[in-house]
Amino acid sequence: MTEKKNIILAFGNKEFNKSLIEIQEFLSFSLKILDNFKDSIFLGNYQGMIIHEDALKDNKFKDLIQNQSINKIIFHNSNKLPNLENIEKLNLPASFDQINKIVINNIIKRKFKINSSLNIENYKLDKNLRRLVKDSIYLELTEKEIKLIELLKNKSFMKKKEILSTIWKYSEDADTHTVETHIYRLRKKIKDNFNDDTFIKSTKKGYTI
Repeated sequence: MTEKKNIILAFGNKEFNKSLIEIQEFLSFSLKILDNFKDSIFLGNYQGMIIHEDALKDNKFKDLIQNQSINKIIFHNSNKLPNLENIEKLNLPASFDQINKIVINNIIKRKFKINSSLNIENYKLDKNLRRLVKDSIYLELTEKEIKLIELLKNKSFMKKKEILSTIWKYSEDADTHTVETHIYRLRKKIKDNFNDDTFIKSTKKGYTI
């Protein structure tokens, strides 16, 4: 049997938790089932969270998870549910296929979201939307500018020729004017939008972020 690496946190009443324990072998993911939810638990260890609607009657619990970015799936029978961010709903009763589908889709979305964004100090690079974001202000970027920011973020310092050969796939003796032009334009855009002229730093060692 293939090991289930994706771990989903589950929290609900005793009956709900007991049902999850009984069906675990039919699920395409692993479960960490809690009888009591503590605010000390690190949600970043999990790929998502399954919650029974009854748990949301506890205002302390609801407030606790409200501001958590973890993807949440509410299993419910009623149609009146509180508004929560990053939430999907699954109406009970549900089949094994329905449970597996909604959970696995959420895991895929989460991984895509993580892989498509990069935090750079007070900035967020959204590779999917091709934007550099800071304090609700965003700057549209080209594909080359995104690659340039990623490269300079992941390397301590890079010479012009290294940047040229990595991003533009040019040979070592190619003209570095292309790199200079792109860095100049990117710096200007960042300065104009964010009033920041230190985003890309340059020394004798090369460029870095």
